[in-house]
Amino acid sequence: MQELLPKEIAKEIPPLYAQDGAEDPIAYVHLFSCLNGWDWYIAEFDRESGEAFGLVKGFETEWGYFSIPEMENLNRSKGFEVIERDEHFTPAPMGRVAD
Repeated sequence: MQELLPKEIAKEIPPLYAQDGAEDPIAYVHLFSCLNGWDWYIAEFDRESGEAFGLVKGFETEWGYFSIPEMENLNRSKGFEVIERDEHFTPAPMGRVAD
């Protein structure tokens, strides 16, 4: 199964609260689910806990925290990739990816 946040990518993402107050924070990683159409754009990441913060586009579009280990556990428990990483995504301002 695909690793959602490999170490070499995770080390490039700022820690939690690093972009707090930024006018247009950067999205570093895009995760998505083909099953429900949800998208997660990671702006900040805590390498110790695996908690990420970013823009979540689901029932609503809102900022929030989500757990990468929980997402990976979901994938393993189902036996297929419910949530995937967009391998072609390049970091971009949230204003550009929010539309």
